[in-house]
Amino acid sequence: MTLQGWLLIAAFVGILLALTKPVGLWLFALYEGRRTPLHTVFGPVERGFYRLAGIDPAQEQGWRRYAVHMLLFNLVLALFTYAVLRLQGWLPLNPMGFAGTSEHLAFNTAISFTTNTNWQSYAGESTLSNLSQMLGLAIHNFLSAATGIALAFALFRGFARRSATTIGSFWADMTRVTLYLMLPLCILYALFLIASGVPQTLAGSVDVTTLEGVKQTLALGPVASQEAIKMLGTNGGGFFNANSAHPFENPTALTNFVQMLSILVIGMGLTFTFGKAVGNTRQGWAILAAMLTIFLIGVTITYWQEAAGNPILHGIGATGGNMEGKEVRFGIAASALFSVVTTAASCGAVNAMHDSFTPLGGMVPLFNIQLGEVVVGGVGAGIYGFLLFAILAVFVAGLMVGRTPEYVGKKIEAREVKLAVLAIAVLPLVILGMTAIASVTQAGLAGPLNRGPHGFTEILYAFTSAVGNNGSAFVGLAANTLFYNGLLGVAMWIGRFFIIVPMLAIAGGLAAKSHTPETAGSFPTTGPLWTGLLIGIVLVVGGLTFLPSLALGPVADHLAMIHGQTF
Repeated sequence: MTLQGWLLIAAFVGILLALTKPVGLWLFALYEGRRTPLHTVFGPVERGFYRLAGIDPAQEQGWRRYAVHMLLFNLVLALFTYAVLRLQGWLPLNPMGFAGTSEHLAFNTAISFTTNTNWQSYAGESTLSNLSQMLGLAIHNFLSAATGIALAFALFRGFARRSATTIGSFWADMTRVTLYLMLPLCILYALFLIASGVPQTLAGSVDVTTLEGVKQTLALGPVASQEAIKMLGTNGGGFFNANSAHPFENPTALTNFVQMLSILVIGMGLTFTFGKAVGNTRQGWAILAAMLTIFLIGVTITYWQEAAGNPILHGIGATGGNMEGKEVRFGIAASALFSVVTTAASCGAVNAMHDSFTPLGGMVPLFNIQLGEVVVGGVGAGIYGFLLFAILAVFVAGLMVGRTPEYVGKKIEAREVKLAVLAIAVLPLVILGMTAIASVTQAGLAGPLNRGPHGFTEILYAFTSAVGNNGSAFVGLAANTLFYNGLLGVAMWIGRFFIIVPMLAIAGGLAAKSHTPETAGSFPTTGPLWTGLLIGIVLVVGGLTFLPSLALGPVADHLAMIHGQTF
């Protein structure tokens, strides 16, 4: 570890904290439906969408109607993308002449991008046309991200409103987030990336001759536009197979730093928005403090392990940190930081191969996802996931003080606790269940590149990433098969929507409750004690469930490494 590496990490966290309040205030304006300076430009577009769809944005919905509209919208988008991928060979903007994808790959990819997972069982530059990338995939990058933020707004209203029967309009929330947040930011971001050297063209490829005189054909396409929303929307799906390790997606140290910032900035801003929504910004800062504490612990462990390197290689004279699978232009510190950032959020973009990390260095990204990706988390999904843990934490606190638990003025009763447990339990049940199936079947065991604990980790990481809607891969798993495409597709759908529906039910129930004033007997939910309790609940409830599987995978792999054993 170096001083330069720690300064990079400190600068990253400092800039994010400085951006949290401004971004949170902008999101709060969208949450309230207030006019912004961008309404002059995009207001007519917004009204045009409503007229075209026959929607009254002022007509709010109860939680059931909100959930049904959201589910139907995402189902239609998934079917549309499936059709685009299957018919790719017949559609325009296909300069390389790619045929349509297989049934199981189209199914997996459509579900993947609909659920904001962006798991990729294919190499984008050799499988998908420009039209498929732009129309089939990038549309989801906007709308799945906007869906997540809209759902967070709905839960905020549940906590903020009193004796209400509605939690907002899904259509208005999603439209405003897309037009007044994601679209303008992505236009500016894409221009920055183009100026930095990221391609933006409808050409399929270009022939070049290297300095060594070798002729190569380099894949091109509309990369910058997709890269921008891939990061800001915590989508993560790369235009190229190497994702953000590819110089056409992430050419410089500056673009790498900006990409990391863009992954977390909206998620952090939403914590401030929550505080504003419930009338106490200290509530938002307390949540952010808990998130950042867990985040910094993960960064420290990963950086320490990757900087320490592999003792097996040290024994044969190859000293230094672990640079396997990392880009020289980024180095160990930036690669370790990126890995924690992208898995603390539900992004899944990578600038280094997690399969090549040291066992404990690779365990941190895996563990981040297993926590439910609530350590900042994806846009919207992170904060509403964390608030589910907050409901459990305040329930435990209520038991400690001997009274009905309360959180931001709402009594947390049996219904809310049961629904929160139901939503949180989805993750371990599906991850561990599907990992077990893949670990004992012939089709599942045909996937891992490695044997032993590392091969098991490749399987475990795949299902963790799918259910957690992250999308990053451990790289070693050959997943473009009927078995993995099918099972992972089901896992992604469950991991997204089987958490959302109970969460919306909680929002509807809370909105109908009256406000309970805080008294001397109330458990404080803004100080260090509350932050510590939140951290403990997230680590114990979210983490201990997976301890046996981690022991079989990365922990066993680490013990083998320090004893000089390879598989």
